[in-house]
Amino acid sequence: MITPVVKGTSGYPEAVDRFIEATLAIDFATLHAPFLEFIPTEPGSVLDIGAGIGRDASVFVQMGHSVVAIEPTAEFRAAGQRLFPAQPIQWIDDALPNLDRLRDRRASFDFVLASAVWHHLYTVDHPRGFERVATLLRPGGVFAVSLRHGPPGVGTYTYPTCGRQATAHGARCGLRCVLHLPHRPSLMPGKTSVTWSRLVFRKA
Repeated sequence: MITPVVKGTSGYPEAVDRFIEATLAIDFATLHAPFLEFIPTEPGSVLDIGAGIGRDASVFVQMGHSVVAIEPTAEFRAAGQRLFPAQPIQWIDDALPNLDRLRDRRASFDFVLASAVWHHLYTVDHPRGFERVATLLRPGGVFAVSLRHGPPGVGTYTYPTCGRQATAHGARCGLRCVLHLPHRPSLMPGKTSVTWSRLVFRKA
């Protein structure tokens, strides 16, 4: 099975070192502060979509969770396996909106994170992405997503994201929005033209 080409991640393979530095410069708890209260406190199953170098996946493992990390960029997967060799992270070469390589696993999750991912998807694929996440969540499970607004960065392509549209997409597939923090400033220095919306959904 061939992983679909994700045009929005073009440019990342040439900037792995910069990406690693930027990722490790921001603390997990600081970056995901709005999501912390929704992360299961008991050991469960976590899916990290667009896991990058696996920093967040590593933290989830330290919390006691079983973690599957989806990352289509081979250079990031290799970096993650090098940086966190002792962590039992299940790395999968896959991508939204279909996540085809999860279909044969009959997987389900208590918590799904898509951090800095959605702007890489064509806008027409956003509804299908929500539908796919909804099929992977257990009843009562939580989906946390951050939406980027602004010009491209290291990834040379970005596509528009909208919190209101995301809420509507979620509602259509049984995901109720329980948190929406729109257009918060970027935590990265020099990114004054970039804002982030953070949303949390819970499956009925």
